Amino acid sequence: MLTLVTGTGYTGRRVLLTLPPDSAIGLSRSAIDADRPTAVLDLDTATSLPIDLPRRYAVIYTVPPAGAAADERLLRFLPMLSPAPSRFVYISTTGVYGDCGGEAVTETARLNPGNERSALRVAAERLLSDWAQEQDCELVVLRAPGIYGPGRLGLDRIRAGMPVLSEESANPGNRIHVDDLASCCIAGLSGSVPAGVYNVGDNDHRTSTWFAGEVARQSGLPSPPEISRAEAERQFTEQRMSFLRESRRVDTTKMRETLGVALRYANPEDGIRASLS
Repeated sequence: MLTLVTGTGYTGRRVLLTLPPDSAIGLSRSAIDADRPTAVLDLDTATSLPIDLPRRYAVIYTVPPAGAAADERLLRFLPMLSPAPSRFVYISTTGVYGDCGGEAVTETARLNPGNERSALRVAAERLLSDWAQEQDCELVVLRAPGIYGPGRLGLDRIRAGMPVLSEESANPGNRIHVDDLASCCIAGLSGSVPAGVYNVGDNDHRTSTWFAGEVARQSGLPSPPEISRAEAERQFTEQRMSFLRESRRVDTTKMRETLGVALRYANPEDGIRASLS
């Protein structure tokens, strides 16, 4: 079955390159260099797809939302899908849960987005749920935490000596290696996997401060200086602080037991090592 990988940025490109070459087409806002079929689709302006759709196909959607109150890119994309896909895999965010005071959260937890980015994801999930029901399309939503991998380790900040929140002030961490997220996307295509919402992540909740220190250690760099939360409020951008204020431990039992994904990098130390090499 053909899969449209919509959005070939950091994660989408990884997904596209993992799928068999004759089973996927990448849709990107600009031409990319890849040994896979690709077509240009700018969801900020497009009104139709650049390809003809087969009778049976699937979509993996990795495009970040854009808009003030609704994801205008997704709103523009869905009417182009005629006929509708048999399955739609959407990458959302664990930010939809908001601040949970460090408690564990499963897929049934109340959605309480604490910022505009996460609120757009909640709106997108609801839009997709309604659309998929109308179109008789199976929807798989992957709620992903922070994504790391090659080129996404924060090395420039570490080299620049930029501070991190002190370990005692830091909240539990949630993250996933980009290759493991790609595996979750591909697992979501399988008709044997129930449609629904899945938290994805490595289930390792060591802090972002620990992560930065481990990247520095493996890179042979000095550990980043640590500052208090009060000092971080003065120094860090509002966007960075919006992440650091929220605290939760994302439960990924359903990912392992129902989605059936065995992570390659369940230990982020291994994921960091692989990303550096």
